[in-house]
Amino acid sequence: MREYGLIGFPLSHSFSQKYFTEKFVKEGIDDAVFHAFSIPAITDLAGILQQHPALKGFAITIPYKRAVINYLTNISSAVRETDACNCVKIEGDKISGYNTDVIGFENSFIKYLQKHHTKALVLGTGGASSAVAFVLDKMQIPFLYVSRTNSNAKNTIGYDALNDDLMKEYTIIINCTPLGTYPKTDQAPPIPYGAVTNNHYLFDLVYNPPLTRFLQYGKDKGATIQNGYEMLVIQAEENWKIWNGV
Repeated sequence: MREYGLIGFPLSHSFSQKYFTEKFVKEGIDDAVFHAFSIPAITDLAGILQQHPALKGFAITIPYKRAVINYLTNISSAVRETDACNCVKIEGDKISGYNTDVIGFENSFIKYLQKHHTKALVLGTGGASSAVAFVLDKMQIPFLYVSRTNSNAKNTIGYDALNDDLMKEYTIIINCTPLGTYPKTDQAPPIPYGAVTNNHYLFDLVYNPPLTRFLQYGKDKGATIQNGYEMLVIQAEENWKIWNGV
């Protein structure tokens, strides 16, 4: 029996486990199983690998997309450039890391991008934001990180710096924080939603609920909106290809 899994904490609601379990049933794959490994510290990964010698690969989510890199023997160029990993393939003693968030975000993001969407605000500075920044750089879209901390860092501002003029200039707003994720659906990034217009494009990496408060505020203003579900599907299928050498 081939084993795959998801590493993260907490994992109260796992997209990956549900997706792959349904995929195995739908595609008649009866020699594979998918686990959700909720570990309170990345150091627990060694124990997971020992307890599951049949593990062929796993996905990584919050908060270990950067911390897992120290456990890899090989990394892809995307992992090197983003300093984040969300997919690991295991072949004997070889543990290789990849970043499929990049292709997942890019392929989902470009579908609704319009000519007037020229500059972006990236909310959050965690591992997922690295993939977003990688894609924006590739597409030559200038961006600023928006963070509650480290606001003195290069290319980074605090939420309190967001004003009407800045919001008018930066018409793409990408939420890379977990704010609004089930069950805390009443939360949203603290941006000036009153300055959002129908010229804006709000992309939320959160997928549960499908319409977060962040996206609802954008929808109410006539903005283009997109949640993270399609991005997750794309990267999950890319993970499967990597794990199976496709």
